[in-house]
Amino acid sequence: MPTLETLTFDKASFDAHVADFVATPWLQEFKRNAWAQYEALPMPNRSDEKWRFSDLKKITLDGFKPATEPHTEEREALLERSHLVDGYSGRMVFGDNHLLEFNPVSEELADKGVIWLPLQQAISEHPELVKKYLGSEDHKLGGDKFRALHYAFLQGGSFLYVPKGVEIEAPFVAYYWNCHCEEAIFPHTLIVADSNAKVNFVDYYGSKDSECNCPTLSIAAGASFAEPGGQIFRKVVQDYHLQTVSLQLEANIAKRDANVKTIALNLGAKYARIENQTRIAEPGSNVHVYSLTVATGEQEFDQRTLQTHAAPNAYSDLLYKNALLDKARTIFSGMILVEPDAQKTDAYQTNRNLLLSAEAEANSLPGLEIEANDVKCSHGATTGQIDQEQLFYLMARGIPRETAYELLIFGFFEEIIEKFDNEELKENVRSLVRSKFDSR
Repeated sequence: MPTLETLTFDKASFDAHVADFVATPWLQEFKRNAWAQYEALPMPNRSDEKWRFSDLKKITLDGFKPATEPHTEEREALLERSHLVDGYSGRMVFGDNHLLEFNPVSEELADKGVIWLPLQQAISEHPELVKKYLGSEDHKLGGDKFRALHYAFLQGGSFLYVPKGVEIEAPFVAYYWNCHCEEAIFPHTLIVADSNAKVNFVDYYGSKDSECNCPTLSIAAGASFAEPGGQIFRKVVQDYHLQTVSLQLEANIAKRDANVKTIALNLGAKYARIENQTRIAEPGSNVHVYSLTVATGEQEFDQRTLQTHAAPNAYSDLLYKNALLDKARTIFSGMILVEPDAQKTDAYQTNRNLLLSAEAEANSLPGLEIEANDVKCSHGATTGQIDQEQLFYLMARGIPRETAYELLIFGFFEEIIEKFDNEELKENVRSLVRSKFDSR
């Protein structure tokens, strides 16, 4: 049998991978179905509206193989850098799909029924609970083939279940690092807040070598399920090196009176596609989706969103802000879908683009599809440069032009950064953004 070092994503590599899961027959079947779907689906093409404006030449699965375990020195270096948030309720660190360190919950939280486990361990110890949620979200934004490959080779990931009525303030944190050239990782985060539970979560995606000149691939998936009255606040930071192809497939499902909030900071990758879909399944829910992207060089960030209101008397708000320098490109394509029974829907969608270079390109495609007749919905997009009147105002008060220019840029960022509720995380996010500017 060929070794993992020589395999690519073909039938032989899949058969070698799935053979390791003989102890969980339902997961093997789940993976086989995913592989069959992957093989049956074509790669995206330019005629597909869901990939409009995307530079498909930047997306390839050729030449990548399943990731190998980091060496001892690599493990130690990654653990040293896994400190975006130190005040946590639980932590996991993964390097190339392999678990490097696991910090479990306190005895007090464990006694309350909180389950915080590496996904593979959760599948073994809580199969019915994981099976209920894993892969159950619909996916309608175009990344079906990549989603299928993710589930076929799913290995490293985190699982969090917070029982009814349990509220946890300190966040749970998962770090996913890529380490080796021409290898692929498949990070997975699965969060379940049961009725009236409350939880905070932070995901970090990063690279061992920030200056790496060889390609890597990441196909990540995250799903948040808020049961009635549940509250989930998830933050995602993506800071891969600039030869990474990154696909993030995100889903939020909100039941009756649930509150779900997500914030994403996107900094890294050569090409990054972010698909974020929200489904308000029951009345009374509130969902907020925020994103800040800083694009430099020839980076491309491809953002696709869907806010589906399937129930009445619910609220959703989406704000995506992009700052573009050099020859960077962004695509924002968002849709608010209001189904016939979702009366009294209150939904908003905004995309704001700040062009800091004459060669940068921002594409915006906001949209509404409303099938109910008693709703409040709006969508909009703006693209512009630094306001010259504001710049003049600051300079007239003695602030040097370069400093004034920078203050206005970081003021544009701050509307999103301020929404991070953890002060330690907030300051580290500011540092990451600052580092990206300083490295240009």
